[in-house]
Amino acid sequence: MTEQAFFELRDVSKSFGGLSVVDRLTLHVDEGEIVSLIGPNGAGKTTVFNLVTGIYRPASGEIRFRGRNVAGLPPHKITQLGIARTFQTLRLFLNMSVKENVMAAAYGHTRSTMVEAVFRLPRARREEREIAELAEEKLAFFGPRLAGYRHDQQAYNLSYANRRRLEIARAMATNPSLLLLDEPAAGMNPAETHELTELIGRLRTDGGYTVLVIEHDMHVVEGISDRVIALDHGVKIAEGSFDEVATDDRVVEAYLGRQGPG
Repeated sequence: MTEQAFFELRDVSKSFGGLSVVDRLTLHVDEGEIVSLIGPNGAGKTTVFNLVTGIYRPASGEIRFRGRNVAGLPPHKITQLGIARTFQTLRLFLNMSVKENVMAAAYGHTRSTMVEAVFRLPRARREEREIAELAEEKLAFFGPRLAGYRHDQQAYNLSYANRRRLEIARAMATNPSLLLLDEPAAGMNPAETHELTELIGRLRTDGGYTVLVIEHDMHVVEGISDRVIALDHGVKIAEGSFDEVATDDRVVEAYLGRQGPG
């Protein structure tokens, strides 16, 4: 880990009501990497994402992005700096169109005042056109799944897998360099999971994103990861290649429990 790592946590801790959820966690992600964060339920994985994106403030430690400590900044500031996330539980605007959902994510980067927006003054109209074009560009990344007539479909008409894709498209619309994906394959069938695995690879190769992903499906983790980091009760218990982490005794024990004799 270099002094100026692209993204890193340094001795980050967080407790709730005296219960330690993240305990002196140190990890890093290099620019252009895909890193998977794994661990059993309750390991603290989503809490890590909530700390990174400003939903929670760490009790101690630093969260550094491009050399800047972002710990404790409000979520919209962290998004503006280039970190975006999806959620384990989908948070789409179901009664808005697919395109409108993506446009909504981009409005945080506009400069028009309320007056300019209300009276449709030139800068507001120009930014509206630019955001519409940006939304179409991000949706095009997903091919026919979110293209063409689907732009005008309300989000509640999408299949579950396409809602997951739309959630990723919305994150992309904030123009991040670091994407945090929280269980993107949850609830998908094997064919959809395979397609999502390929999509995450394309987020790096075609989209240019660095990706930190929480995932329970080990087939996905194996297929996408440059490195894997395993947590248990908020503590890092293993780090390395998929094969190294998957066969680590501490990881096996965390998932399966300690095996008794005989």
